[in-house]
Amino acid sequence: MKQILLITDGCSNVGTSPVLAASEANEEGITVNVVGVIDYGTVGELGSREIEEIAKAGGGISQIVGTRQLAHTMQMMTRKTVVQTIQQAVNRELTQILGDQSPKTVTDLDPERRAQVVEVMDNMAETAPLQVILLIDVSASMKPKLAAVEEGIRDLMLSLQARAGSSRLSVFHFPGRHSGEDAVMDINWTTDPSSVRSLFGRLQMRGATPTGPAIQKVIDFYRYGTLEGQQEIEGKYRIEREGMLGDNVV
Repeated sequence: MKQILLITDGCSNVGTSPVLAASEANEEGITVNVVGVIDYGTVGELGSREIEEIAKAGGGISQIVGTRQLAHTMQMMTRKTVVQTIQQAVNRELTQILGDQSPKTVTDLDPERRAQVVEVMDNMAETAPLQVILLIDVSASMKPKLAAVEEGIRDLMLSLQARAGSSRLSVFHFPGRHSGEDAVMDINWTTDPSSVRSLFGRLQMRGATPTGPAIQKVIDFYRYGTLEGQQEIEGKYRIEREGMLGDNVV
């Protein structure tokens, strides 16, 4: 199962619509969840609407929270989406198996069969392989919230480690330092919580918020394992990026 967890606090203002980008991700089998982070002030009406529409288009869920609730929310949304994805897959299978024109769900089963299916679903939720890419908005207004984001990433990684199944996490931020740099990788796929340290300490904030293009970059990373700007060296890819976290990439 593949997820993008977008963490932002406002409206996108550059490039492709993030709603269209989220829809593209959903078509690729990637669920997009969105956390709107508030601290000093609130997420405006337009920002709130965009956050909800991105998650809806991405087949995921959205929530607006304060920095104190961020870590718990990231864990809850990740696990809830796993269960939701399995539920949708089971419902599709039931519709085909039962051979009726109307869609079928687990609740349509008799109690005994329903209990058996739910038990299988619970087991799948804990054992199915999971990949989560965190996509962090680091536009200027997010600066006072990044410490809470960093703590939330560590807590999420510890939560993923508690699963029986394989869980991998990667971290990207947007925008990059240079014009046209829509998304930058901070941490490649990892299962190591110690790799999350001082992620945003040397970051230079910018006003642009290219949420849509950033989502598209992450989709490409899921597709190809590379980002635009990567070069093949000695049979391996390296990332041309800001040099912000070279010692933390695993």
